[in-house]
Amino acid sequence: MTAVLRSRRDLLRRLCRSPEPSIRWRARVRVQGESLERPSVQTLEREIRRSDLVHRLLTRGRQRFVPGHYGGIYRYWQGIHWALATLADIGYPDGDPALRPLLARALAMWSDSKYDRTVRTSAWATPTAGTGVPFLNGRYRRCASQQGNALLYASRLGNAEEPAGHLADLLARWQWDDGGWNCSRSPTAHVSSFMETLTPMRGLAAYGAVSGSASALAAARRASEVFLERRLFRRRRDGAVMRPGFLDLHYPLYWHYDVLGGLKGLAEAGRIGDPRCREALDWLEGRELPGGGWPADARFYHVSDAYEHGAEYVDWGAPSRGTVNDWVTTDALFVLRAADRTVE
Repeated sequence: MTAVLRSRRDLLRRLCRSPEPSIRWRARVRVQGESLERPSVQTLEREIRRSDLVHRLLTRGRQRFVPGHYGGIYRYWQGIHWALATLADIGYPDGDPALRPLLARALAMWSDSKYDRTVRTSAWATPTAGTGVPFLNGRYRRCASQQGNALLYASRLGNAEEPAGHLADLLARWQWDDGGWNCSRSPTAHVSSFMETLTPMRGLAAYGAVSGSASALAAARRASEVFLERRLFRRRRDGAVMRPGFLDLHYPLYWHYDVLGGLKGLAEAGRIGDPRCREALDWLEGRELPGGGWPADARFYHVSDAYEHGAEYVDWGAPSRGTVNDWVTTDALFVLRAADRTVE
């Protein structure tokens, strides 16, 4: 047994004994592939539902939520939208009736009838609320990461078949010829945005998996080409790194992008076996710490109980390039397992 394999096995055993139930769930279900139908996994999901982490996400989120108020749903990062996106990523049980009111309110916002309307324009002008989605120079300009995240949590948390189908249809309508999405204000923009494409790809893949929608799976596959054509972090024209921050590790990503997030999305979309992932996978393995595990290099939030822009109620681990972050690590192990690189 190699030293790397031994350290990963020891690491996985530790993660499966973590005091945080969501880490245990990610290690057992996402990394080891245990079935969601297994009674012990269902027991673990009930433990997640009662956990302090979920209590902080939901109870505090409800305290700040005002029905019909945009900020209470989307405000960075304490709005209900972000809490639901997190729950969909940490093993919260599917179909919980207690979650239905929050899901309904969030999904009602992202499937509002204004998103069915097209505003054709020859120069960028932000439509007034309720007008519609700009269509500029033959392309829809929409922050599709919003509907993408909503489709992801609608698909994973359940009880949202009708709005989920509507969200999938909207994303397919707005999809650019190269496979992605962009909300750029520039009339000359013609290439999709990594940030606006990642969560729609994940959402469409999740919806396709639970609904059997061939069109959603096909749209997710088209979206994957945006990342694969660039080997997840390189410009096509000269092979240079697109952005230095793409080579940092983060958790959570929210609507942002990094290479691990791209690999995670491609694994969920069934594209991690594409040879164009190889360089990014090699890079990920090269970031493994000497004793096993991966760090969080940076973060997109600060921790605060105050209701303020960019604040989180949960501390996901301080950035440190030499310290294992269990959230980043379980994502990395999931990706490597999906790519058939030795984990256990």
